[in-house]
Amino acid sequence: MVVQRYGRPQGFGSGAFAAALLVGSLVGTAAVTGCAAPEDPKAVAADPALAVRNAADALARAGTSKASTSMEMAAGGTRVTIRGEGGYDFRRRTGRLQVLLPKDPAGASEHRPITELLTPGALYMKNRGAGVPADKWVRVDTASLDDGNLVTNGATDPAAAAELLRGAREVTYLGEVDLAGVKVGHYRGVADIAHAARVASPQLRGALAAAAKGFAKDTVPFDAYLDGEGRLRKVRHQFSFSNQGRTVAVASTTLLYGFGVPVEVTLPDRRDIYAGKIEA
Repeated sequence: MVVQRYGRPQGFGSGAFAAALLVGSLVGTAAVTGCAAPEDPKAVAADPALAVRNAADALARAGTSKASTSMEMAAGGTRVTIRGEGGYDFRRRTGRLQVLLPKDPAGASEHRPITELLTPGALYMKNRGAGVPADKWVRVDTASLDDGNLVTNGATDPAAAAELLRGAREVTYLGEVDLAGVKVGHYRGVADIAHAARVASPQLRGALAAAAKGFAKDTVPFDAYLDGEGRLRKVRHQFSFSNQGRTVAVASTTLLYGFGVPVEVTLPDRRDIYAGKIEA
């Protein structure tokens, strides 16, 4: 099953910019909950869904990590990939990513990396383009995004990716695999967005609740990889939505590693936030 979202994404006025950042590339060219001790390994082994649902808590215990993101989009025979690199603090629900947009059809890169600051309830972007001065930031209320910031900024918030797994069901354990030299368990299932929103940490409830309303179907297929401490090392979610009569398939992958690294996020001064019109 895939998530379907209908209707043309709106501009920044309504909080979304998928048409400009994601779909435009295709067509035009969150206090910590439940930080308890790890569950009994035997109980987790007997219930794969339990292991996946607890992944967000395991990340909160770990504190911080490096993060790599990849968002692959396909529509009408066109396929592009947006990549991001940075770090995330799962206790504060804050992170910093450098997001690279794909090259233009001629092969020349015309896009500067977009700096994204992920915070509870808000997303800040620098080098956004589309009429925004290079030295200014754009601020977006994530609860106003009709997908809860799961796809529209070109990188799924790592905390949101983990919190979405709290709604895991129909989970199957597929065995142990090697992931960059680390033995991890591979789990496959679907995540119920509405249920995840109800049980998510307070900082992420608003964004996931928005996603639950914004998507026509409420389940997201996923593949999740957990290490021996129950920490999420990799997760791949599969989304799809309709835009101007085309079905756009989106596969969002988040990799987490380097646990315990320092992660500093300094929010921009209010005077550095752009308040003007954002071009389409």
